[in-house]
Amino acid sequence: MMLFNYIKPEDFMLPCINKQLFGMECLGCGIQRATLLVFKGDFVLAFKTYPAIYALILLALFLIFNLFIKFKYDEKLKIALIILSVGIIIISYILKITN
Repeated sequence: MMLFNYIKPEDFMLPCINKQLFGMECLGCGIQRATLLVFKGDFVLAFKTYPAIYALILLALFLIFNLFIKFKYDEKLKIALIILSVGIIIISYILKITN
């Protein structure tokens, strides 16, 4: 237990190469921090950090669940969840760079 007091997950996060090279955040900036915040239970801050986190979690859970159980309209659901996720990512990115 004492080991977890000294090791912080933030120390192992990958830096954004796009931000380092060009000075602009990429479409994925914030996903690592948001995922960590979800695991810590800070759901509101996770959404503020990366608004698409919940759509991506829902998509991942559906894809994993769909490996074992097939649905009648699973392809349409996958496409809808992908479009939702990409749409949220693009809209939040546009809002981030314009503000």
